[in-house]
Amino acid sequence: METVVNLWPLAGIAAIIVGFLLRLNPVVVVLIAGWITGLAAHMPVGDILEKIGSGFLTTRNLALILLLPLPIIGLLERHGLKERAQAWIAQIKTATAGRLLIVYLLVREITAAMGLTSLGGHPQMVRPLLAPMAEGATENRYGELPPEVRYRLRAMAAATDNVGLFFGEDVFVAFGAIIFMHNFMQESAGIQTEPLHIAAWGLPTALCAFLIHALRLRRLDKSLAAELSTLNATALKAKGER
Repeated sequence: METVVNLWPLAGIAAIIVGFLLRLNPVVVVLIAGWITGLAAHMPVGDILEKIGSGFLTTRNLALILLLPLPIIGLLERHGLKERAQAWIAQIKTATAGRLLIVYLLVREITAAMGLTSLGGHPQMVRPLLAPMAEGATENRYGELPPEVRYRLRAMAAATDNVGLFFGEDVFVAFGAIIFMHNFMQESAGIQTEPLHIAAWGLPTALCAFLIHALRLRRLDKSLAAELSTLNATALKAKGER
């Protein structure tokens, strides 16, 4: 006799999606999603409150962990971290924004695959180092950059960090999603699996993600070269006519 699986608890995921789309308070959205999931799973009210309370106690130090690096990064930026990064990358004549980001993508994926997910990130790596270095490499070739080009480089630097982390951590054997799939298949479906085998199946996806995003970064170099060369030529022509 087949066991009927209750899919109604997944409504909590839909609640999170709708709440984030409406830009509601994230804490309120998560609490509502937790209640929806618990009630849909026919959990007693006391158990739902217990789960919410234990989750709060487990993560109560998370805010300190997230906020502590911010003043440190701020002090480093105030004392010239971004300027030093731009000056250093300008010394490498063959460096381009695309090549720099490809190297970072490779390092980010490899370190995330080893479980070192905290070595990168937007506040501690992209904003103070990676984005300024991409801008410095481009300025070294084409001079002063228009604001829209700077924003495009910053967006691509942030996207590169996201891609490297997202697809790299799927290869880490102790990643939460891999452990969840292992437990779900073994306990609910009776399928015998090994976390290492599940993680190994993330390798083709991680490789494809690296190749596809590296191709995008190469195209970024070509588009910037064409766009900025045209802008510089137009500026020189206008200056000559004066």
